[in-house]
Amino acid sequence: MRPEHIFFLPGAAGSPDFWRPAGERLATSAERVYFGWPGYGSVPHDPTVRGLDDIVQRVLQRIEGPTALVAQSMGGIIAVRVALARPGSITHLVLCVTSGGIDMSALGAQDWRAEFLAANPAVPRWFIDDRSDYSAFLPAITAPTLLLWGDADPISPVAAGERLNELLPNSRLVVIPGGMHDLASTHAAEVARLIDAHLEA
Repeated sequence: MRPEHIFFLPGAAGSPDFWRPAGERLATSAERVYFGWPGYGSVPHDPTVRGLDDIVQRVLQRIEGPTALVAQSMGGIIAVRVALARPGSITHLVLCVTSGGIDMSALGAQDWRAEFLAANPAVPRWFIDDRSDYSAFLPAITAPTLLLWGDADPISPVAAGERLNELLPNSRLVVIPGGMHDLASTHAAEVARLIDAHLEA
């Protein structure tokens, strides 16, 4: 099934513009929806959003018809939770340099939280404090999943992509040479090509 909508979920930077360089290059006719996280980046705080549960509900409420999820870094946790909650609505997943809700501590990942919080002391702590482990639930996600990683990313090393590829039953891992944590932006044309091919498969 081809998606009618594509939801682009950013990472902890929270900007709805993060995915636009890749999203605007896509050939698919599916509607693009770019999410931002309240209190992060340029998105204003929203007192009704008190944690990840509220963010997940916001994404779920926007689903109307077959939908693909494209997620960066910590946004991958949101994507995983949405895919688990609405399996019949999610046609495809694209998880880019994310933990996807697995334990990163044993995979050689650099902990980004302290540096990020020091640079952004006013942001909500939903992503900072989250240590959820969805490893046991990932095999239930059957939507075709494209895993995009860079071989030069210290925050989410290739080992994380390999572990997700083991846990997700219908996934494919693509490693982009020279890609770092912002590869969706720096390699937007290549990322868009890979996403288009994934949505057509």
